[in-house]
Amino acid sequence: MAPMLLDINGPEFALLLVLAVILFGPERLPDLARKAARLVQYLRTAAGSAQDQLSRELGPGFENLDFRDLNPKSFVQKHLLSDPIVADVKAQLSDVGGTLTDGKAALTGAIDDAKEVNPGGPHDVMADATPVRVTTPFDVDAT
Repeated sequence: MAPMLLDINGPEFALLLVLAVILFGPERLPDLARKAARLVQYLRTAAGSAQDQLSRELGPGFENLDFRDLNPKSFVQKHLLSDPIVADVKAQLSDVGGTLTDGKAALTGAIDDAKEVNPGGPHDVMADATPVRVTTPFDVDAT
């Protein structure tokens, strides 16, 4: 699939066309369209020749140089995400996710069971307990 120029879809293009007719008038629009087409053709030619020149100057091993490979996002997608090792790691992580989901369900069930046994929470269990006084020893002469 070829990348779209500036990602402009149908309705956006129609709006731009209407604005161009309003701003420049219908009599000047064909001339501006021809100039814009020549500019786009010139830019494509310049970019292609720059890529060819760079490939020649880099020497052997860089004949198939593509500038899209220099984009970090496409580099990661091409060289890392298409690797079978990454697919294995993704599969293992999805297994871990399933295990965590199962553990969460088990933990929620255990908490619900504990609430049924003691609906008032831990404070009701400790209500009958006698408090224990804890004293720390200190040296009278040290103070």
